[in-house]
Amino acid sequence: MAGEFYKIRRLPPYVFEQVNRRKAALRANGADIIDLGMGNPDLPTPKHIVDKLCETAQKPDVNGYSASRGINGLRRSLVNYYKRRFDVMLDKDREVIVTLGSKEGFANLAQAISAPGDVILAPDPSYPLHSFGFIIAGASIRGVPAQTPEQYLSNLDHAIRYSVPPPTAMVLCYPSNPTGAVADLDFYREAVKIARQHDLWILSDLAYNEIYFEDPPPSILQVEGARDIAVETTTLSKTYSMAGWRIGFAAGNERLIGALGRVKSYLDYGAYTPIQVAACAALDGPQDCVTEAREIYRARRDTLVDSFRRAGWDVPKPSASMFCWAPVPEQCKSMSSLEFSLALINEAGVAVAPGSGFGERGEGYVRIALVENEQRIRQAARNIKKFLQTRSQTAATGEGPVLEGKELS
Repeated sequence: MAGEFYKIRRLPPYVFEQVNRRKAALRANGADIIDLGMGNPDLPTPKHIVDKLCETAQKPDVNGYSASRGINGLRRSLVNYYKRRFDVMLDKDREVIVTLGSKEGFANLAQAISAPGDVILAPDPSYPLHSFGFIIAGASIRGVPAQTPEQYLSNLDHAIRYSVPPPTAMVLCYPSNPTGAVADLDFYREAVKIARQHDLWILSDLAYNEIYFEDPPPSILQVEGARDIAVETTTLSKTYSMAGWRIGFAAGNERLIGALGRVKSYLDYGAYTPIQVAACAALDGPQDCVTEAREIYRARRDTLVDSFRRAGWDVPKPSASMFCWAPVPEQCKSMSSLEFSLALINEAGVAVAPGSGFGERGEGYVRIALVENEQRIRQAARNIKKFLQTRSQTAATGEGPVLEGKELS
């Protein structure tokens, strides 16, 4: 019984785990680590949502199995949200399904529509699941350069032309995790046009649609003809700080939604009913909590960009999402993104996510999450300033610090 299982062999070591292990070890020894690595919202879930959960959980008839596709009321709430936010009218029975967070929905969509030998176009860099959800299903990924939406579009033709066999689907993710880039409706129109020309399905990840700092990001379903070929996944995790609740949605093409529902019917009985009822309260209730959260993330973004710049690290300002996507500082350009991330946590007590974990073209960057308050962000900047000054001095003398616990294998 020697050797790895087939699907495990297809998965590389989880790059982020090396930083996470080091973070845990340092904290176990009493170190104060400012964690800007994981995109785990630190804001509290709004009270009216928690109250609805508690109220519903007291009822005697809610503790059995729920519905795999989601309760009617929650699917209706999502239909109302799409109408209110995007002026898109969906059929709650044929074009909407509730998922256990957007990650589960996306992964099971990949299982439902792909087979060994299929080629999938995915942005690079992008959230790891956008590639590995399909890789686990047995498909092959063709990474398309995507530091910006325009770059992704401009490289699609080449990727399609030189893929053998021809690709069957493309992945979109805007606002982007990790880059924070935002796509407009013209982008989606062109993506739909290309997909229709080449008989491609589109899977669009819209997880950060309510964390924006300029114009509200659109939905691909606003584009004429998109519902013939596209499905969109989204989540309440970031919008309402409900990450641990695991509640999300897929919406769009009836055939794709049907395939996802078929797979899910074998795998789960849906989210806990009180969580689904509380999710209705989130979507249908007052939205001032969303505005407040957005402004908190904006203030953190501005504080981080300004304080890190003064510390000697120029971090581009994102238009959306809860992340900054930053090149490794000039003082550390000789290091890989993983080496830099380990050095930063060892020497400055600041955790970030190495860009190589988001794809080949993420190398040379790190992702910085806006999940600490402004005071902690300023402290991180002070630590980083000392770290970069030390790096500059050691570079001048040709001597570098010894990194305890450095793990690069």
